[in-house]
Amino acid sequence: MALSDRERRLLAEMEAALASDDPRLQSTLSGGDTATLIRKAPGSLLLGGGLILGGIAILFTGLIAQIAPIGVAGFVVALAGLLMALRSLSVKGPRVARPQRSLNDRLQERWDRRSFDQ
Repeated sequence: MALSDRERRLLAEMEAALASDDPRLQSTLSGGDTATLIRKAPGSLLLGGGLILGGIAILFTGLIAQIAPIGVAGFVVALAGLLMALRSLSVKGPRVARPQRSLNDRLQERWDRRSFDQ
C-alpha cells in the first residue's frame, strides 16, 4: 500500500520541520554526521588497563595494611579504569559513507518489506 500524495507531503513537511528545529538530532537519525562521534586516544584502552591493575594493587595494599580508606580508593581507581577501558572499546569508528535517502524513501521501503513478508 503506497502513501498518498497528501501523506508524502506531510512527511516531507515533518522532515523539514525536524531539520530546522533540531539539525543535530535530524543528522543523528539520518546517520550523516560523523563529526559528533566521540573519538578517543588510541592509548585509552591501555591507560584503562593500567588503572585497573594499579587500582587492584592499591586495593590489596589497603587490605594487607588493614586500612579501609586505601582499599576503597583502590576499588574506585580500578572501577574508573574499567569504565575507561569499556568506553574505549565501545567507541564507534568512522561511518562508511552511504547514499543518503530521505525518510520517506526509507519508510516506504520498510513498509514494502513488511507488507510482502506477511
